[in-house]
Amino acid sequence: MKHALILTALISTAMGLAGCGYHVGGQTNLLPKEIHTIAVPQFGNVTVQYKLAGYMSEAVTRELVSRAKYTVIADPKQADATLTGSIVNYFASQTVSDPTTGRGAGGQVTVQIQLRLVGRDGKVLYARPNFQFQDRFEISVIPGQYIDESQATLQRLSTAVARSIVSSILENF
Repeated sequence: MKHALILTALISTAMGLAGCGYHVGGQTNLLPKEIHTIAVPQFGNVTVQYKLAGYMSEAVTRELVSRAKYTVIADPKQADATLTGSIVNYFASQTVSDPTTGRGAGGQVTVQIQLRLVGRDGKVLYARPNFQFQDRFEISVIPGQYIDESQATLQRLSTAVARSIVSSILENF
């Protein structure tokens, strides 16, 4: 009898948890089911970082293919939806100084992007006019050991941005 009560309690708890609405984040896809292909043209860029738009477009494409399992194609006319983006602001600043030399030892990059995902029918499925991201990087304070980390920082930033963009689109944040 005691075992039957315990078993009943466990089953009730399990059934209650199953219906509680809890789910693991990042698994939802709120885009319409008829979308199978997405075009991702190279992002526009009005900043001085000329390679950043290419890095962002490539990273978003990789993330859509690997995580969301969409087919990414080049021609927006053939796609079920088109994701356009434009980098509208880029700012890099020194955040840490070497106390001995006064030279920068660390920095931060901030990027602002405008995004739109539009279906084949012209309906806006997702829009973010002010998507902002930041990343930190280190600067060698020894002149002979200085290595320009700016491109690696931009690539790392692009990968993080792509993850956030795809999550935001799929979960409709």
